Amino acid sequence: MTDLLETYGVALVFLNVLVEQVGLPVPAMPTVMVAAALAVEERVSPAGLAAATLSAAMLGNAILYAVGERYGHRVMKLLCGISLSPDSCVRQASLRFERWGGWTLVLAKFLPGIGTVAPPLAGVMRMGWRRFLVLSTLGATLWISIALAVGALFHEQIYDILETLERYGTSAAEAVAALVAAYVAFKWWERRRFYRTLRMARMTVDELHALFERRKAPLVVDLRGAAERDREGSIPGAIVIGFADVERRLAELPRDRDIVFFCNCPNEASAASAAKLLADLGYARVRPLAGGFDAWVAAGYGVDRAAV
Repeated sequence: MTDLLETYGVALVFLNVLVEQVGLPVPAMPTVMVAAALAVEERVSPAGLAAATLSAAMLGNAILYAVGERYGHRVMKLLCGISLSPDSCVRQASLRFERWGGWTLVLAKFLPGIGTVAPPLAGVMRMGWRRFLVLSTLGATLWISIALAVGALFHEQIYDILETLERYGTSAAEAVAALVAAYVAFKWWERRRFYRTLRMARMTVDELHALFERRKAPLVVDLRGAAERDREGSIPGAIVIGFADVERRLAELPRDRDIVFFCNCPNEASAASAAKLLADLGYARVRPLAGGFDAWVAAGYGVDRAAV
């Protein structure tokens, strides 16, 4: 890494930060910290390093914001779908925005699973370019400042680590690569196991609409956050229960009635999790809605703008 940074300078840092910002699992923090350690001895331009890191972060944020503004929740599902923890990706990001508003963009890089999805979610919510640029620039500057400061402060220790790795040469690189691969493989296995536990029959939006038409409507539960409901509306007749509150509000969920959960998340993860929770408690007539609210809207069915 040292040779690469000295040879290609800030271009490598720019590329690494950019690809991480747009969602690829290539962590940029180690590269920035090593570059900062080299900058202490002026083996890398300090000003150029800071400028490249900030510009890459902002370019990545701007791309994601524009994509979110144009394509809505589809891009959120894509980004969370390739995440190692997709089950809580959309839900956690939406919850943070509800609690902290735009300040989520400032703290996003320090919140696991939020950094990549916060910019497109801001686009989905139509935050506005000016406000987005101010807050995301503040957040990127804070993250970059900490990374550069840590690299500069601990530059001697970083050199020691790099020298140790260089002494062992290929063996050290292979060991590090093996550890990273083992971690990714474990998280991927956890992800697959999670989805296997949620395998159950989904109710399609056409089936749900047909039940409404026959006046055999099930109890429909909207698990999405308040910001999404305010912006997009909800399925007519749906009640609102936060995912974390499902077990606490069991009294509102009758056992003798069909119950359908829906969300806006990859593979209906939150809805399926809630349905499985009830199934484990003995509920026999509970199902997640295939495709969630997006599928309902795409089918052209009515939307209620005043969900309770």
